[in-house]
Amino acid sequence: MGAEETIASDENATVTTPSPKLTLLPLVFLIFYEVSGGPFGVEDSVKSGGGPLLALLGFLIFPLIWSIPEALVTAELATSFPENGGYVVWISSAFGPFWGFQEGFWKWFSGVMDNALYPVLFLDYLKHSFPVLNHVAARVPALLGITFSLTYLNYRGLHIVGFSAVLLAVFSLCPFVVMALLAVPRIKPKRWLFVDFQKVNWRGYFNTMFWNLNYWDKASTLAGEVDRPGKTFPKALFGAVLLVMGSYLIPLMAGTGALSSASSGEWSDGYFAEVGMLIGGVWLKGWIQAAAAMSNLGLFEAEMSSDAFQLLGMSEIGMLPAFFAQRSKYGTPTISILCSATGVIFLSWMSFQEIIEFLNFLYALGMLLEFAAFVKLRIKKPDLHRPYRIPLNTIGALMLCLPPSFLLILVMVLATVKTYLISGVIIVLGLGLYPFLELVKEKRWARFIPEETRPVSGVPSESQLDQENGDESSASLLP
Repeated sequence: MGAEETIASDENATVTTPSPKLTLLPLVFLIFYEVSGGPFGVEDSVKSGGGPLLALLGFLIFPLIWSIPEALVTAELATSFPENGGYVVWISSAFGPFWGFQEGFWKWFSGVMDNALYPVLFLDYLKHSFPVLNHVAARVPALLGITFSLTYLNYRGLHIVGFSAVLLAVFSLCPFVVMALLAVPRIKPKRWLFVDFQKVNWRGYFNTMFWNLNYWDKASTLAGEVDRPGKTFPKALFGAVLLVMGSYLIPLMAGTGALSSASSGEWSDGYFAEVGMLIGGVWLKGWIQAAAAMSNLGLFEAEMSSDAFQLLGMSEIGMLPAFFAQRSKYGTPTISILCSATGVIFLSWMSFQEIIEFLNFLYALGMLLEFAAFVKLRIKKPDLHRPYRIPLNTIGALMLCLPPSFLLILVMVLATVKTYLISGVIIVLGLGLYPFLELVKEKRWARFIPEETRPVSGVPSESQLDQENGDESSASLLP
């Protein structure tokens, strides 16, 4: 169903029309926007790290122990299960549909929370040029207008979103290339070594690092829309890793190397615009502000695409009612997009730091489940067709997952009591929602896609999964 648009009802016959597939270049930049979108938001790593040293070391070391393992696991599992739903399908195959649904609920909720940031940040950059946006009477309509406009772009087609991501990324990264070139004569490498451990805020530091380097698995929810995913996905992930690391390290090295380390306390969200002015002048500051605003649009588009196609994938495997799988004439999941957009609007009242900590906690919980599924599938299904396979045996696969798993646990341990309470409510909601939807399916209060008409995949049917899980449960009770 990823290759074609399907419009069906109980009364009408199914009509299919081809929809364009995602190719390598658009997928690279969609992943780039899922993870990064540029260096906007990394400035706080200098402040919370007490200077440039920990910030630079973080963006050198964290990709090795976090980003690369997550990208490798995503490449193997996304090519093994090349369909919409991504990690929901992986977890269902490893642990059954109940945990697959929980994974989908946590990841969708964290994704919508993440997406609620970008229209707000977009207006925050524009209000410097348009002060009227500081007033609620102008800000609320502008926020709704931006959300509706970007939602419509998602509705028009995933290939449009992909090529828009390419253009937005080029525009957003160009001013930093110029800034780096202008900064070269002023760089003093000894400035990179400055750190004041008394000013280090470890919670803020780890949350900033984690937020700026996660979401490598989000594009897996679009696997059913990718051209030749077995070859395209690994290449796209490798290209995106290099692009993300370069987009962080080059501007940070230019800014911290060219400016005095004494000003490191001023580094906070949006400070790169001031760095541009100090290095290049007012024109470069304006360019960076415009790039930051446009980057937030790209981040919104990429996140909403993944969230919407995740709901579509969950509907295709019978976890959600069939109307979530309905596609528009452009091949996009209309109801799923509207559902995600509604969530964005309702969550946009939260503060920036609150959203980051909440979504990090839920995302970390989901990633622990993904790493566990990766290892279990290596054991449970050794003969599973894997177009891309990490060249490690089972023990090596387990060792690959240990460092990022420790980091995930650290991020969760550092969370505030408020985060624990709100995340706990969301988890309980997910635990109750699954049996409710099973009751809806049993009572036929809503239509679900029957097993025999679902897309062919490597995932067992629900009856097979129930049988497997039942056998395992029975075996575990034997003396």
